[in-house]
Amino acid sequence: MTAASKETLGFKTEVKQLLHLMIHSLYSNKEIFLRELISNASDACDKLRFEALKNDALYEGDSDLSVHIDFDAEAKTVVIEDNGIGMSREDVINHLGTIAKSGTAEFLSKLSGDQQKDSQLIGQFGVGFYSAFIVADKVTVETRRAGTDAAEGTRWESAGEGEFTLEAMDKDSRGTRITLHLKEGEEEFADNFRLRSLIKKYSDHIAVPVYLPQEVGEDDEDGEKKKIPEAVNEAKALWTRQKSELSDDEYKEFYNHVSHDWNDPLLWMHNKVEGKLDYTSLLYIPSKAPFDIWNREATRGLKLYVQRVFIMDDAEQFLPLYLRFVKGVLDSNDLSLNVSREILQKDKQVDSLRSALVKRVLDSLEKLAKNDAEKYQSFWEEFGDVLKEGPAEDFSNKEKIAKLFRFATTKSEGPKQTVSLEDYVARMREGQKKIYYITGDNYAAVATSPHLEYLRNKGVEVLLLTDRVDEWMVGHLTDFDGKVFQDVTKGELDLDELADASEKEQQKNLEETHKDLVERVQKALEGEVKHVRVTARLTDSPACMVVGQYDMGGHMRRLMEAAGQPVPEPDTSLEINPTHPLIERLDKEQNEERFAELAQLIHAQALLAEGSQLKEPGQYVSRLNKLLLDLMS
Repeated sequence: MTAASKETLGFKTEVKQLLHLMIHSLYSNKEIFLRELISNASDACDKLRFEALKNDALYEGDSDLSVHIDFDAEAKTVVIEDNGIGMSREDVINHLGTIAKSGTAEFLSKLSGDQQKDSQLIGQFGVGFYSAFIVADKVTVETRRAGTDAAEGTRWESAGEGEFTLEAMDKDSRGTRITLHLKEGEEEFADNFRLRSLIKKYSDHIAVPVYLPQEVGEDDEDGEKKKIPEAVNEAKALWTRQKSELSDDEYKEFYNHVSHDWNDPLLWMHNKVEGKLDYTSLLYIPSKAPFDIWNREATRGLKLYVQRVFIMDDAEQFLPLYLRFVKGVLDSNDLSLNVSREILQKDKQVDSLRSALVKRVLDSLEKLAKNDAEKYQSFWEEFGDVLKEGPAEDFSNKEKIAKLFRFATTKSEGPKQTVSLEDYVARMREGQKKIYYITGDNYAAVATSPHLEYLRNKGVEVLLLTDRVDEWMVGHLTDFDGKVFQDVTKGELDLDELADASEKEQQKNLEETHKDLVERVQKALEGEVKHVRVTARLTDSPACMVVGQYDMGGHMRRLMEAAGQPVPEPDTSLEINPTHPLIERLDKEQNEERFAELAQLIHAQALLAEGSQLKEPGQYVSRLNKLLLDLMS
């Protein structure tokens, strides 16, 4: 083809097929039609408000903007009527007769930046109207533009099959009336309770009141119950109001509404942001953890609104899993929604909003910890375990999250977790380069662990970690404030930062003088442990179990086994304390059979001390009984 013969052609559309796709494939939930039609009606009211700023006559003596919904169960109709800007004949042809032409988007494009911010317009895509055909086999639209004569009304009617009819009509009032003739099987929508619940769900916070007829007791002249309009929606979005206008009780009441938790919230964060991102958020920290807090698959996330119109209940994209306890509302017009406004598309805006909200929550918790330690402690006791998932899931905020952690330590009182890592580092002894910790099944087990003996004598504070998530957490945290974490039950104890020269020399001498003992114990425990060595950790106990520096700790190993997960065999070592009377007695034992029995007992005791279960507890009891009988004879 030559350049001269090159043509540019427009795409053609099979209108009937396109309408069918929009009606039957665009929306996953048929009840969405009411949200879309109410949003259109709200936009019509807002357009009138804007135009009336220049021409007050457009109000035609009625400035109370509203949306009225009525229904007739016998006739199987639902009517949505507004007293907004309305449409001329030309507008009807352009907007209802042209698919994907958004009158709201066109109107917005003509507004200045400040006017756009001040607007409460909702529509974007120009397809919401056609959602009516999901439940209706015929739609009638009667409309008249504000400021025109009553004779300039227009009636539009279509069955959604690719054609529509248009005729002139008299219409006394401005605005638009849409009548849905419901399909067979869709009669459920011609019901007061059903319509009321949908309005409350999707349109509770739009700026104009939405009315439904309410029956009252008195009969009218025809003997029928009188019906008076009742505003169903609140017509006010609390999060859009200024913080100075709101009381604590209003914030608490709204929390109860969005979270279905009837306890008062512990903390809330209300922010309106303008700039690169425009959004409003109202986030809450509950005072009590929900029963399903440990179910990572449970529904979670924020209520997402766009211009006060409800989009989804559980927008989980904006907060990571470790903040799944946060409740609240996010309202932003900067988000990429699919055409049906049911699905949030992944893009940079979502990532930016997520980062901003995470920072807001973490900063608020940090402020709470600084200003109200008691209140923060109550938060930690409810959600501390969940927050500990943070270092693994949010590397960029690892240090910030770690500052929020609280632990029990060898210098704290009892099992209550009150010590921060900043407190720990501030109390570290001179020359200490590591943050020492121990994990275990419960506080009593770790607090009395023989692995702590030497460190206690040296005045070194040790974190006592007993939560299920702890070992996994420190595996991802690895360091804090330049100090690495060190499990006191793993690897050889580094004496460089803890012992003086004489202690190091003494340890070296013990290793040299007890080589034969180590070899004998190693032989007696062949197949049970991989290594036996003289310990530097113990002062009062005869022996302890130690795993390799990079092996899974005993606590985590037991959790994995209980969950049915395969666990690799660790590089286990038995460390013996040659200065202990029991080890001294063992060293003097000449009978190799008796020596082996005693070595097995010491090994079993070391396993029990670390919280492990013995493979053959009956054999341990037999050996112990035999030893007791020998001593008594």
